[in-house]
Amino acid sequence: MILQSGARVAIAGAGAFGSATALILSRLGFAVTVFDPAPPGENASGVAAGMLAPVAEAVFDKVSRGHLPVLRRARERWTAFAQDLGIPLDREGLAIEGDAGFLAEVEGALVEAGARFEHTPSGLFSDEDWRLDARQALATLREAAIAAGATFDGRGVVAFEDGRATLDDGEVSVFDTLVVATGGGGRGLAPELAALTPIKGQILRLDIAMADGPVLRGKGVYIAPGPRPAVGATMEAGRDDRQPDLAVVEPLRIAAEALRPELAGARAVIEVGVRASTSDGLPLVGKSRVPGLILAAGARRNGWLLAPLVADMVAAYLTDADPGEDAAAFDPRRFEG
Repeated sequence: MILQSGARVAIAGAGAFGSATALILSRLGFAVTVFDPAPPGENASGVAAGMLAPVAEAVFDKVSRGHLPVLRRARERWTAFAQDLGIPLDREGLAIEGDAGFLAEVEGALVEAGARFEHTPSGLFSDEDWRLDARQALATLREAAIAAGATFDGRGVVAFEDGRATLDDGEVSVFDTLVVATGGGGRGLAPELAALTPIKGQILRLDIAMADGPVLRGKGVYIAPGPRPAVGATMEAGRDDRQPDLAVVEPLRIAAEALRPELAGARAVIEVGVRASTSDGLPLVGKSRVPGLILAAGARRNGWLLAPLVADMVAAYLTDADPGEDAAAFDPRRFEG
């Protein structure tokens, strides 16, 4: 698939993947329309804590063990990407605290992963993990994409065939290609999306400010400091509802207060997003068996971390350029028998 400048590109999904892709493609001269029925920021990317955290993911998420090299490459792409857009990056790193047994287990995983870390009086520290303000970054991406010529449409894409995109109000529009960046949604758009499992994630936003510093990880919990600290996050595989569940998030609060007793008594708002994941924890990025359709979905917990890298790969597929060394690992057809 080789598209010329001016070709019409539809993107289903306005999260981190979809918005970053819209920006890159618009700057290349494509006529981009992004479809998403959710209000801006009311998706998994907007709810997220904005982690650009290759070490934490490779160590604390068993499905992502062994992925540190690609996650590092994705994080490095953020340096120029954020500078270009004026997105602030918090590079305070990752602090890990807990009892001796927990720290010994984590240290073993850090060594196995090949992560850079050091010992501290309170535990362990790695400077490899960064983060950003997710809602602010999403708004910045949207504004930059619009400035580059993209259009955002509050409808959803429900079908795509022979270059015709059917929208959720019944209208049919013609596009040269469709990029599916719907996270856990849009499963009927491409057969490869059957490889995705929805994962409900709940996060707490507290009303007690914490001074800036590294993200704090303990057993079964993280605390991202700031004016409204984020405490997270649940991983409820197989669930795609967005109903807050106090009983499910209460263990997060208890674990957070054990790490930082000063958080006791804070009022919390529960925010819910639905992610999607493949069985190997890597996204589906590349050409679908559906003619004219490109996939960019299934980021697991790494939507923000992977967004610029994935956007570059989508652009490469549309212009017949080299999608890079991660193309095979992200191939949407890798799960076909």
